[in-house]
Amino acid sequence: MSEWTWEWTGYDPAAEQLRESLCTLGNGYFATRGALPEHRAGLVHYPGTYAAGCYNRLESAVAGRQVVNEDVVNLPNWLFLRFRARCTDGTWSPWFSPGTHTLLDHRHTLDLRRGTLARSSRHRKDELGVLHVEQTRLVHMEDPHLAALRTVLTAEDWTGQIEIESSLDGDVINGNVHRYRALDRHHLNHVRTGAHEPHTIWLSCRTGTSDITVALAARTTVRADEAPASSVLRPARHRAVHRLVVPITRGRPVTVDKTVALHTSRDTAISDPLGEATERVSVAADFPALLDSHVAAWERLWRRTDVQVPGEAGRILRFHLFHVLQTLSPHTAELDVGVPARGLHGEAYRGHVFWDELFVLPYLNLHLPEVSRALLNYRHRRLPRACAAASAAGRAGAMYPWQSGSNGREESQEWHLNPASGRWLPDHSRLQHHVGSAIAYNVWQYCEATGDTEYLHTKGAEMLLQIARFWVDLAVFDHDTRRYRIRGVVGPDEYHDGYAGAAKPGLDDNAYTNVTAAWVLTRALELVRRLPAWRREELFQRIRLSTDALPEWEEVSRRLRVPFHQGVISQFEGYDDLTELDWDAYRARYGTIRRLDRVLEAEGDTVNRYKASKQADVLMLGYLFSPTELRGLFRRLGYHLDDEIWRSTVDYYLQRTSHGSTLSELVHGLVLARARRADAWQYVHEALEADIADIQGGTTGEGIHLGAMAGTLDLIQRGLTGLETREDALWLDPVPLPALSEYGFSLHYRGHWGVGVRRRSGQLEIAVPDSEESAIRVVLADRAVTIAPGETCTLLLPKD
Repeated sequence: MSEWTWEWTGYDPAAEQLRESLCTLGNGYFATRGALPEHRAGLVHYPGTYAAGCYNRLESAVAGRQVVNEDVVNLPNWLFLRFRARCTDGTWSPWFSPGTHTLLDHRHTLDLRRGTLARSSRHRKDELGVLHVEQTRLVHMEDPHLAALRTVLTAEDWTGQIEIESSLDGDVINGNVHRYRALDRHHLNHVRTGAHEPHTIWLSCRTGTSDITVALAARTTVRADEAPASSVLRPARHRAVHRLVVPITRGRPVTVDKTVALHTSRDTAISDPLGEATERVSVAADFPALLDSHVAAWERLWRRTDVQVPGEAGRILRFHLFHVLQTLSPHTAELDVGVPARGLHGEAYRGHVFWDELFVLPYLNLHLPEVSRALLNYRHRRLPRACAAASAAGRAGAMYPWQSGSNGREESQEWHLNPASGRWLPDHSRLQHHVGSAIAYNVWQYCEATGDTEYLHTKGAEMLLQIARFWVDLAVFDHDTRRYRIRGVVGPDEYHDGYAGAAKPGLDDNAYTNVTAAWVLTRALELVRRLPAWRREELFQRIRLSTDALPEWEEVSRRLRVPFHQGVISQFEGYDDLTELDWDAYRARYGTIRRLDRVLEAEGDTVNRYKASKQADVLMLGYLFSPTELRGLFRRLGYHLDDEIWRSTVDYYLQRTSHGSTLSELVHGLVLARARRADAWQYVHEALEADIADIQGGTTGEGIHLGAMAGTLDLIQRGLTGLETREDALWLDPVPLPALSEYGFSLHYRGHWGVGVRRRSGQLEIAVPDSEESAIRVVLADRAVTIAPGETCTLLLPKD
């Protein structure tokens, strides 16, 4: 293996779905899992293909109730290609696969630089001999509608015939997540198949209620010493099949190239998806030319986004970036899609959009700002739906859903299955209204990083002000405390969704929710003051907001309640009244207790009774805001927050968090790094290995954790540098982390492309490429410098 390649050797059925997820290839428009082409979906293999934003809604009977779920749709399997040999008695051998023939060796190699997955296998069939199989696949990064698979078959010690079956398979369901098996999983209907001589088969279908037309066309060609003995195109009810019988000579390769085009009715500038797919595949270049243009597109993308870190940590960071770019590439800028929490790599969370863009956009803002803007537009298009949801709940402003999909309605399930007990339980996660603050944060950070004032003054302002409006309406003045309180919510922790024994779900005064709401209001007021008068008047007319409301906004922004206990910030009101958990006893009994909520529920207990958090909640404040900004927020709210209180708060929750989310170690690692703590690396290391080691126990096979992967990149770019983009400057406050003491990356900041940032040997080097743009102001804790285009500035850092 090298810094650009990852390799898996041997064949382990129990680990195949994890490997398939980690070997997914995509281009931002669609992605396909790294399954063996010769296998259909089953308990071992799952060749899922997903197009960004392609959802469908189905109704199922669950726990005696009819529930409706919207899922990302597993599309027809384009990958399927299998082969078998004619035996000496004239019969055909079983289809070659690791399960039917003796496997002499088996290897997968993922090439990050080239964006390809290679497979090498040697199969022995006693009466025939050895067949060597070499395959290379790609999902094209330049043309987002194309994919290709090259298969080279070599008979090492025999001569005869080989039969090749290349298919488009529409007989698929959503079957990647076993615990969803009680739900209706049949999303495709109206399957049609056909063929165009001499090499092309096609398949068209529609998704159920969403009625999206999906069309695929495949061109399969063979290059060998002799022409195929037969080539038959066989459209069937749910599959289109191309079968070829090809002579094969000892030591002489037979090369099979399968090129596929995929279109849906969601595409722009098309009239008929099937016509587009068949035409595109008919004019597509051959495999070598497709590979060349694909690799060139990846080279351009790496130039804009790569991060350089020595050693194993650098390999993993590049692996994470690779999967982020396969889900969110420049092609995403043309789509109406959000950030799917599990990428385009599987069906966990049903492909929904949560708050994970909070961990993704900070990196994209300074590399692919056009993608960040598109992801914000996904939220803006759904602003009317968020406003309607708030109105239906008796609130003003915009109440964004915790889980979003196609049209912005709340997609959070009402019931969820606890695999530990087998029981379906009420799900109150929709009360995580802090998702609105995450959207507002992303709007502000994008505009600060890019200088896109036009966006901030229009779409950004509409979202920011409507989210602020919701918080003001939700806040209720309490005469006893002389503070505004927000009741009945769920914080990022997620374990606590109510008070034990209470009739209604929800918690009061979640610290993270209240502080971020105050931040949203503060930024909204700042924006209103900065807007030109004519824009402000136009905006207020458009969203029907009166300037008379602003004094209340100012008051709420300064008087929201933040609970404290024992000298630390309370996660929510009443947290200190909860029972301490015997952590050692539960670890001894169960080993891993990352999902402590499931463990306790299976025992007939509830995590709502205990001082235990699934993931960072209060500490998320230290992830989003620099120490200076966080102190300023608390000071504005009338609270004192110094280093001692924050350190005590960090220590308190470190001892009471089970890390049931891959985001948790990431947040703790960055917070501890900023606090200059020696134990930061432990959490950073776990965040780096979250998916490659599948630390959540089988969840990565259902899709990678995109937010955690992108967050590790943000940890380098923003966490270790202390990078902030504000007040028309780059603010830097580097923190020491010995295991990551060297790093480098380039930024797209305002009009500057390729601003180089590199730390090594106690120095921070900033290089601004030559251009006609203005100089960049860089501010550190003890100095400020101005760097003109074409200049490089080397700053000596204090000794760690």
